[in-house]
Amino acid sequence: MPDGTEIRLGEYGSALLKAEQLTPRDVERLRTLQARGCLSLDQAPAGWRLKADATVGILVLDRIRLVVEPKFAVPGEQLMSWLAYALGAPAPLPTTARRWATGPEGYAGLVAAALLEQCEQLVREGLRRDYVPRQSLEPVLRGRLDFAAQVSRRYGQLDQLHVRAFDREPDIWDNRVLGTALRVARTLATQADLVRDLHTIADAFPQAPTPDAALRALDRTRYTRLNARYRTAHIWARLLLRGGGVTDLLTDHGSMADGLLLAMPALWEAVVRRLATEAAAPHGGHLVPSSGATGITVRGDLGNTSAFRPDVLLSLPGQDSAARTLLPVDAKYKRYDRYGVGADDIHQLLTYSAGYTSRPDPRAVIVHPGLGGHAHRVLQVSGPRGTLGRIHVLGIDTHAVPQQAAVWMRSALPWAEC
Repeated sequence: MPDGTEIRLGEYGSALLKAEQLTPRDVERLRTLQARGCLSLDQAPAGWRLKADATVGILVLDRIRLVVEPKFAVPGEQLMSWLAYALGAPAPLPTTARRWATGPEGYAGLVAAALLEQCEQLVREGLRRDYVPRQSLEPVLRGRLDFAAQVSRRYGQLDQLHVRAFDREPDIWDNRVLGTALRVARTLATQADLVRDLHTIADAFPQAPTPDAALRALDRTRYTRLNARYRTAHIWARLLLRGGGVTDLLTDHGSMADGLLLAMPALWEAVVRRLATEAAAPHGGHLVPSSGATGITVRGDLGNTSAFRPDVLLSLPGQDSAARTLLPVDAKYKRYDRYGVGADDIHQLLTYSAGYTSRPDPRAVIVHPGLGGHAHRVLQVSGPRGTLGRIHVLGIDTHAVPQQAAVWMRSALPWAEC
């Protein structure tokens, strides 16, 4: 980044860039992100017009540092609590809260601090070691003699032996992926103390050949009692190595190793899925798939068959102990705490309520983020022949602790009415 220019804009915000601020490589990378719906890049008379979408975070380009800030102002410590909640990772410890303040690098610094905390804990406990095959030249026999190497390289001499042995070492993939992620984190962080701590702890971990190799190793990783303590560190490492993308949570198409871009709608969907799951459990409810036998499909039109799939579909016990009812819940990353629900969303939720809930009183739920407290309102949709459906609109306070939000959601959802 030769000139050190930083460009900051909010979600759905735009900025004008001079032609010389983007290299051909930058344009290619931004075009790739545009094809994936992360942002848009259009030519302007004096350069380029860059417009952000609902993907936020940081992207380090050749000549500029692009920071896209979320439209919902979430304090740093709360942001990490919600992100950890969505990922199923432990929240940061109070003793390390000083590291969790949002800095100039935004999300990237927060996730880097999360990875740093976990890696420091692993080093304190002792890195996992496993048997690694090694070939070496030894004065005595240990392991197995490599006859081919001994004959072709030592010509029958026995003063030095080519041997194959297994040694317990920390140079294993569980540690390599963390070493690679720590080095990526150093390129994204700007706070001097965070960069220093990342540099120090990275020396304790071996490194994978490439970030791609580390990601492939993470995809192959299976957790047992031997490496279960690595799970949380691997979650944060995956975020950094994939540029923000996490399988089944965020987009899998982030910019590799030079940015951290979070798809906020997908993140909010993961939050709502866990909130609904925890809220339904005490009532005997659980999640069911919204595809297959429980899907809403459209057939007979031109082209392929289309489907309506709510983000969350809850199965709840009905009044008859043998029967169960379905409640569709949809996550909307929109400012429905300030504006009315859009017509498209009303149509979508009415389709869900008609397809999944009882005919006399169909219902569905929208869950959106909000500020200044939780909110609950009910939209009554009626026609000449009576009620078409009721849509419960729940606003979750993003300043609250996720566990408190789950308790509130449990009391706000229409359990008794289903």
